[in-house]
Amino acid sequence: MTWDDGNPYVDRLTEGVHAYIQPDGGWMVNNCGMIVDGAGRAILVDTTSTERRNRAVLAEVAKVSSDAPRAVVNTHHHPDHTYGNGFLPAQTLVIGHEKCRDEVLAAGLEATKVITAPDYGDLKLRPPEMTFSDRMTLHLDGFGVELRHAGRAHTSNDVLVWLPEQSVLFAGDLAFAGGQPFLLEGSVSGFKKAIARMRELAPSILVPGHGPVVRDEQVTRLLDDLDGYVSYVAEVAAVSHAAGLSPLEAAVKHRDNPYRAWAETERFVGNLHRAYSELAGNPIDTRLTVPSVWPDMVAFHGGPIACHA
Repeated sequence: MTWDDGNPYVDRLTEGVHAYIQPDGGWMVNNCGMIVDGAGRAILVDTTSTERRNRAVLAEVAKVSSDAPRAVVNTHHHPDHTYGNGFLPAQTLVIGHEKCRDEVLAAGLEATKVITAPDYGDLKLRPPEMTFSDRMTLHLDGFGVELRHAGRAHTSNDVLVWLPEQSVLFAGDLAFAGGQPFLLEGSVSGFKKAIARMRELAPSILVPGHGPVVRDEQVTRLLDDLDGYVSYVAEVAAVSHAAGLSPLEAAVKHRDNPYRAWAETERFVGNLHRAYSELAGNPIDTRLTVPSVWPDMVAFHGGPIACHA
């Protein structure tokens, strides 16, 4: 199966390392990872947004591992990556950045009131139970899995999951392949720094939070494209803010842009909201929420925003 088939599929990256890929990669439709060591024990990277989708992930884990997942690493707090935590076995340890735990608890289930289409199932909020501030290493049978806080970028709590021996990087939503990245709850300048950190690792294989896996020269191309997009957002924001345009007005004026073919173009408005906040000199941790800008995003989109979860 491939991305173009439109159905979730497992992409084998190397021995014991798999990506669980979910087309179409839009709102609430994310990717996960499965890392299985020499003893057959599995670590998950992220969960999914609904009970049905999470049961499908666990069914694939059961095919390649000897037991329930030992742990899951949440790459950040957003619900498409964490709502599935509550459907994991009780013995599966949930790991994340310390701010991930704070944000999961603060947000609760508010996303279900904004994106109402999916059947989420019997959701039970389950934040990370083990947290860290900067780095943490999971020592599996035969290799290590490094967890690295990337700073404020997509959110305040983005974590890179790096397998140095395999040269595989699970980037979470620090990388979108085919869709516009989302900076609203993060930082424009911080996202560029996160891209630089990923370049320094020089992975042979990168698993984005949304979109198909990229390999070898595709990795460099994706990071270049993301870097260019963030620079474009910053440029539009600087000119439009100085001209007194609102973020929505700025997005509409620059609708015909080099990234208009990327999916989820409505994120352009949210990204401009974050850029405007930084231009205004607000603290980097100034809270901007999806519900607060969703009306602008819907207006730019031209109607209700679809979710296929």
